[in-house]
Amino acid sequence: MTASTAPRPVRLRVAPSPTGDPHVGTAYVSLFDLAFVRQQGGTFILRIEDTDQARFREDSEQQIFDTLHWLGLNWDEGPDIGGPFAPYRQSERLDRYTPYVDRLLESGHAYHCWCSTERLAEMREAQQKAKRPTGYDRLCVGKTRDERAALPGFSEIPVVRMLIPADFDTRFTDLIRGELNAPHPDDQVIVKADGFPTYHLAVVVDDFEMGITHVVRGEEWISSTPKHILLHQWLGMDLPAYAHMPLLRNPDKSKISKRKNPAARLTWFREQGYLPEALVNFLALLAYPPKEDGREVFTFEEFVADFDWAKVNPVGPIFDLDKLGWLNGHYIRSLDCDELAARIVGHLILTGVLDPAPPPAQIELIRAATPLIQERMQLLSESEGMLAFLLVSDGDLVVEDDARAQLKDDADGVLDTAIATLEGLPQWTATDIEAALRTALVEGLGIKPKFAFTPLRVGVTGRRISPPLFESMEILGRESSLTRLRSLRASL
Repeated sequence: MTASTAPRPVRLRVAPSPTGDPHVGTAYVSLFDLAFVRQQGGTFILRIEDTDQARFREDSEQQIFDTLHWLGLNWDEGPDIGGPFAPYRQSERLDRYTPYVDRLLESGHAYHCWCSTERLAEMREAQQKAKRPTGYDRLCVGKTRDERAALPGFSEIPVVRMLIPADFDTRFTDLIRGELNAPHPDDQVIVKADGFPTYHLAVVVDDFEMGITHVVRGEEWISSTPKHILLHQWLGMDLPAYAHMPLLRNPDKSKISKRKNPAARLTWFREQGYLPEALVNFLALLAYPPKEDGREVFTFEEFVADFDWAKVNPVGPIFDLDKLGWLNGHYIRSLDCDELAARIVGHLILTGVLDPAPPPAQIELIRAATPLIQERMQLLSESEGMLAFLLVSDGDLVVEDDARAQLKDDADGVLDTAIATLEGLPQWTATDIEAALRTALVEGLGIKPKFAFTPLRVGVTGRRISPPLFESMEILGRESSLTRLRSLRASL
């Protein structure tokens, strides 16, 4: 089985289900879709598959929009922006599937099945005990409703099943993997008892009506592809090309899932402070080789220019957060300081550390401190701890327990000398602060710098580890620095 060779405008889609936080796999597939689309001058479609009413979550669709936009994976047609093949929500397309089902029933390629869930469970249990392949036994095939009602295990409301030919050739060509031979499928349910189409029917109809030329999805769908090909053939539809992406895996080689790994949630990356360009680069590297010169850092535009389905590695990649952290740190260090400061402010607003409209003075403090922490960060979230001392009033500064534990018996004398020295300092610059304190504490009291400056760091920032001390004091200002040092001294 091969895809139609007739030239058609390239159209790819991603079709997530709004059943919870968006899965990182949605971004992964969207990235490869979009790279190919942009290279070929085609169209990228976002379609929402929301027919699973039991698991539907109202806020999930907006999260899908927000996270994909955050990553720059923007679509050309979709439920929020419309397009020539609207509607783009499956729940709004329910009336479109009935004519296709009627055609399949009339042609004998599908049939009604009245078997109750209890009978199906008993059938599967018996097959398993006998160590036979599990699958529907076709009790309903060729029977009218009344004929079937006379037999045990009858349900008033039927489902519709495909009638899979015994001699069906399940081989097909995959753009990534070459020729595949999938297992022979069972008689798949295509319409549920509630009247909703199953994924298998809906995806085929929607892809056909939206002119999808390439179906890109995870490798777990390889076994379902022959069913979809059959539906295309029975309904006289052109076949799309298929590309089954390797599954993302945890370090233990299991499939990455939201139950096992928080990184499966796409929103998690934003909450943790990963940069979208770093995550896009990382997702590309998971299944695509580095540049010919071994370079692993590349832009989306470079990825598009080089894209080739044949280069996609079919082996399921390990989702290595250490590698992503390294890559994110690289991107953070490559940002202009003002841009990084803006990203930090945005992250602190997102996580609730800052108000949605922070005062300009607060933003200026963050901008001034950004050069001090840029080389020390891998994640934007690390800025919260490093900059916390700038974002609280002097009276609200909390000295952390592990920081207070660093204070030696001579901390009171060190603080007394430092306060007296700083009170008379003519110029409040990092250079002047450092020179004066080294003279007074290191030379005057004969204390090693590590022990001389620890009480100052603890008093000014409340932390054992902080941005460079003297630059921090310059940014914080004379009044606040002295107020905090006096407060620590009074607490000893």
